[in-house]
Amino acid sequence: MLEFLDVVNQQDEVIGQAERAEIYQKRLCHRIVHVLIFNSQNQMALQLRSDQVSFCPNHWSTAVGGHVQAGENYEEAALREFQEEVGKTSQIEFFSKDFYEAAGSPNKFLVTFKSQLELLDKIACPDVVQIKFFELAEIRQMIERGEKFHPELLFLLKKYF
Repeated sequence: MLEFLDVVNQQDEVIGQAERAEIYQKRLCHRIVHVLIFNSQNQMALQLRSDQVSFCPNHWSTAVGGHVQAGENYEEAALREFQEEVGKTSQIEFFSKDFYEAAGSPNKFLVTFKSQLELLDKIACPDVVQIKFFELAEIRQMIERGEKFHPELLFLLKKYF
């Protein structure tokens, strides 16, 4: 199935649409969402990506994240990804908007939301091996030990946590 994404300019205005493969081949600026899920103990949920995904297999990532599809707004994309990856929905609130640049990757706007859930008992997506809650200090230790983290998650952790 082809996935079309909005192409955006430096002001995050839609200037066109392209298929996902073309976005990455031509390094076109586009939109990504993440949802940081916390429980009442302020532990952050992370997902471990499958070894079958094309980008960052076997890496820890935000509990919910993905591309904003053509015609979607950030909140719609976050709620869709939440349902796809966690198998349920939850209230989300805006957390941050960042312009993300990384060598070898197209520029992106990352819009991050926060949510609170106590239990993540079901993995709804075959691209996810597990979802688990961690203390923020434990996440820092995992990074220091050299565990694999998705670069966008590392960016968010370094900037905000």
